[in-house]
Amino acid sequence: MNTEVVLKALADLPRTGTAAALCTIIQAKGSTPRKAGAKMLVYEDGSIVGTIGGGEIEARVIEGALASIQTGESKILSFDLIDPQKGDPGICGGTQEVFIDPLKQPQDLVVIGGGHVGRAVVHLGEWLGFRVVLSDDREEYCTPENAPGADEYIHCQLEELPERYDFSPQSAIVLATRNNQVDIQGLPELLGAPSAYIGVISSRRRWKLTRAELVKAGIKEEDLDRIKAPIGLDIKAETPEEIALSILAEVIQSRRGGSGKALS
Repeated sequence: MNTEVVLKALADLPRTGTAAALCTIIQAKGSTPRKAGAKMLVYEDGSIVGTIGGGEIEARVIEGALASIQTGESKILSFDLIDPQKGDPGICGGTQEVFIDPLKQPQDLVVIGGGHVGRAVVHLGEWLGFRVVLSDDREEYCTPENAPGADEYIHCQLEELPERYDFSPQSAIVLATRNNQVDIQGLPELLGAPSAYIGVISSRRRWKLTRAELVKAGIKEEDLDRIKAPIGLDIKAETPEEIALSILAEVIQSRRGGSGKALS
C-alpha cells in the first residue's frame, strides 16, 4: 500500500508543478526498519508521502533529499545501523542504502491573454514541455475550448493574478493582452511577483507609451528594464503561430543562455 500511495503522489507532480525527490531503499542487509524497494517522496517544503522506516535514518534522508532538490543531483546515502555513539542513525544491526532522485518539474509558462497569439503560445508551450497556465479577464477566452492544452486556467483581472497563482523564480510570463490599458493596470502587481522571464507583446510605439504611463504611476525604471518588449526574437514572424515561435525561442534563450545568433 505504501508504494501505491507514493506512486500516486509521484504521478500527480506534473499537474501541481511541485518539486520533489523520490527516495528508494536500494539495498538492505541484516535487521533494518524497511527492506529494499520501500519508497518515500519528499516535497520541497519537507513534507513527505510514504516512509522508509521513520526515526533518525528517515530524518537524514529527508535532509539529503532537500539538498538534492536544490542542486538537482542524484545521490546514494549509506547507513550503518549499529552504534549511535559513532554517529549511526540506529541500533538495529543492519546496513541500508537509499537512492535519492530529485524530480525536476517543467518550467511554468504563464500566458496572459487567450486571443490568437495567446492560443498559439499555449499550444506550442504544451508541445515544448512547459507547464502552461492561461489567464484572461474574459471568461470565454479562458477555457479549454478556446485554448486547448493549458494545464490550468485562471479567469481573473491581470492585477489579481499574483494572488491567484503562486509564481516562482522559474516562471516565464508572456503578456498577449488585447491592449496596453490591460498592461498598464496589471503590470505593477505582476512586477512584484517572482519570475525568470517576463515579456509583453507590443509594438515599439505601444510599449513606449505603456512604459511612460507606468513610470508616471511610480514604477521604477530598473523594474521595467526586466520586461522584454517588443517580445520575441526577430524572425520576421507574421502569423500567430510564427509569433508564438519567436516568443518561446526567446524564453528558451533566456533560460539556457543562448546568443540567438544563427549557428551557421
